[in-house]
Amino acid sequence: MPATSKPFFITGDPEADGLLGEDPLALLLGMLLDQQVPMEWAFAAPKELRRRLGGQLDAAKIAAMDPDDLVAVFCDKPALHRYPASMGKRAHALCVEVTEVYDGDVTKVWNEAADGVDLVRRLKALPGFGDEKAKIFASVLGKRLGIRPDGWEAAAAPFSDEVKRSVADADSPAHLEEVRVFKKARKAAGKGKAD
Repeated sequence: MPATSKPFFITGDPEADGLLGEDPLALLLGMLLDQQVPMEWAFAAPKELRRRLGGQLDAAKIAAMDPDDLVAVFCDKPALHRYPASMGKRAHALCVEVTEVYDGDVTKVWNEAADGVDLVRRLKALPGFGDEKAKIFASVLGKRLGIRPDGWEAAAAPFSDEVKRSVADADSPAHLEEVRVFKKARKAAGKGKAD
């Protein structure tokens, strides 16, 4: 995945956003962590994780760690997530999957997808990714990074539409606020982002 042509805005921290645009594993880990915490917290965590791991995010090296050691890294203060132990285990499992299935190259998840349906299927098979998270990440790839296998919009629907409903659409401070307003309105109506 090439670096984005402009900063990958989401956290408001230029270094954290830059990492998301440059490092596909950082972006995937940010998406993994994007639950039950503000988007900015989730997507800033890979920067701190990289620092705590000696300045490098490497799926094979993380996979080779004892899962409890990675959990300890997630739990160090300040914790990398509201639920650092469970998310540390999920991050480890994700890196194991990327290492064993994709030879440690996270870009193979999307670069080798036959089409949009296959892309969403591959993402959904990753530890910590369900149907909605897979569709949102496919939309991040399509909308923000120009990675658009045939049929990606239909496969990622409704997150591929023009409604500002997810991190895929939060490409500026104004759009981030639109996403927050959308989510708040959906929550008040008892509906989810996909409704």
